[in-house]
Amino acid sequence: MKKKNLKTKTLNTKTLKIDESYLIEQLISLLRIPSPSGYTDQVVHYVCEELEALSIPYNVTRRGAIRATLAGEGGPLDRAVCVHLDTLGAMVSRLKSNGRLAVRPIGTWSSRFAEGARVTVFTEDKKFRGTILPLKASGHVYGDSVDTQKVSWDQVEVRVDVRSQGREDLERFGFSPGDYIAVDPCPEIDPDEGFINSRHLDNKAGAAILLAVARAIRDDAAALPVDCHLLFTINEEIGVGATEVLYSDITEMIVIDSAMTAPRQSSTELDATLVMMDQSGPFDYHLNRKLVRLCRDNDISFKKDLFEFYRSDAASAIEAGSDIRTALVGFGVDASHGYERTHLSGLKEVAKLIQAYIRSEPTFDRDKNEMGPIKGFPHQPTRGTISIET
Repeated sequence: MKKKNLKTKTLNTKTLKIDESYLIEQLISLLRIPSPSGYTDQVVHYVCEELEALSIPYNVTRRGAIRATLAGEGGPLDRAVCVHLDTLGAMVSRLKSNGRLAVRPIGTWSSRFAEGARVTVFTEDKKFRGTILPLKASGHVYGDSVDTQKVSWDQVEVRVDVRSQGREDLERFGFSPGDYIAVDPCPEIDPDEGFINSRHLDNKAGAAILLAVARAIRDDAAALPVDCHLLFTINEEIGVGATEVLYSDITEMIVIDSAMTAPRQSSTELDATLVMMDQSGPFDYHLNRKLVRLCRDNDISFKKDLFEFYRSDAASAIEAGSDIRTALVGFGVDASHGYERTHLSGLKEVAKLIQAYIRSEPTFDRDKNEMGPIKGFPHQPTRGTISIET
């Protein structure tokens, strides 16, 4: 049988300059806005104001997910790049007789990383400062037992900075179950070494990257081959992800999120990471091959990796039945869902890849049809050498 040549149009390999100062400015601004899942309105307003400043049109769903559009030359092969704006946090579960607050986590994270964190508690009409502490917080009182206390959310509480000796005092100040708790990010950037330490880099760093890429493309003013939708979701940390803002006109989507660095992983803080598979399964074979080619054509430093205990905006989209190609591009993060660290080099490598992807031709022309004949459907190599380029 004659092998079909599935080569697409030539990719645009011109690299746009990413404004490093703008990327950092956006990262710090986003980190300063509390946005645990369920309490994201303020950060949604901020991103919309920034999109307006960039003259990029957008719409907002009922609950606050954002869909902006970088217009292309047209056609039915729209693509998307997706990030999430929500972060980890906590919620008041009950008022305690000792005048402190029992809490439960928003999102999946260990209470070990919560101990000692400064927080803001949002009541119905006010906000109060406080600290998450273990139940046995003082060695002067509890001796060696402070080192043997179990690690769980039942073993921590919030000490609020009000004169509170009991439940009645807490009620008088307006505290109640269901109050949101936002954890301070405590960002620190080393201008010499390039390291960035902060909570909530997952995924405020991804959002900053996408805004920096959007600004670079807007300033370039060159025509894009197809429309690219910039998706900012608000419930990724609790598993909802892109489902609420992903429509049928999108044929492929890249997610930007954190990539875990650890002794058993390939990811580093200095490179872009192409995630081959997470706990929800493999990402799209052909879209990942295309990203590899874009990295090589544009001298973008990258690693490939797999994550066993990880899911992203893409997982919720696929599980909801979206028939789209998805891939995940990560920036390396150490100590994920804790006090995280990344590096400016990794953020810039991801930004370079995302702008190259947005300005490239569609992966397959056939994808414009939701369903069709086998003609034009791609192959995957099984033996020998098959000429397939994406």
